[in-house]
Amino acid sequence: MKIVIYLYNGITMLDAIGPYEVLRNMKDAEVYFVAEQKGEIKADSGFIDINVKYSIDEVKEADILVIPGSTIGFINEMKNKKVLKWVQEIDQTTKWTTSVCTGSTILAAAGLLNGLKATSHWKVINVLKEYGTEPTRERVVEQGKYITAAGVSAGMDMALYIANKIVGEEETKAIQLVVEYDPQPIFDSGNYQKADKDIIEMAESKLTNSAKKELGVLGLVKNSKSLLKLYK
Repeated sequence: MKIVIYLYNGITMLDAIGPYEVLRNMKDAEVYFVAEQKGEIKADSGFIDINVKYSIDEVKEADILVIPGSTIGFINEMKNKKVLKWVQEIDQTTKWTTSVCTGSTILAAAGLLNGLKATSHWKVINVLKEYGTEPTRERVVEQGKYITAAGVSAGMDMALYIANKIVGEEETKAIQLVVEYDPQPIFDSGNYQKADKDIIEMAESKLTNSAKKELGVLGLVKNSKSLLKLYK
């Protein structure tokens, strides 16, 4: 089972590592972290770098493709013709093509979600409409072989969802126990539709601050005004 997780500058780390921790525990799993060019990839926080060993020129097929999201970096990927072509080509080989958070906008930009329902991070979910995709505020959305997950932590739910389809309930339960995924948050504020208005406003402020920081990390300061419109 060949699992390809695409990485790019500005990714939100848990978007990639959450699914990785689940999927790598499936029987016969082989995980490849792949970037446009092999080498160092910076996370959106600016605190963590990952040394990616494979480029998209070297990896042309996968059983499962995972496209993580980011705060701002996904916008570059949506416009990167080489990356979008690779996503289209590798999608032709996959059994499952998936995304976490804003990663769904990359799939949409590649034309893979046209006419389908998909989810994304609550703040930018309506971007999907621009690509003929119907946004829906669900945690995990399955449309044929395309499975999209909502923001960040939803990637682990998505990975367990796929594992159940591939290895069955018993092994998936064992994987869930291996990573001790038993969420018991102290507050019930992790869903946009249930969060109080003042909490949403505070979260939006935090996202805007993160976006500003990432603009500097990625060297996108010249385009900051247009990019930050997403977070108003």
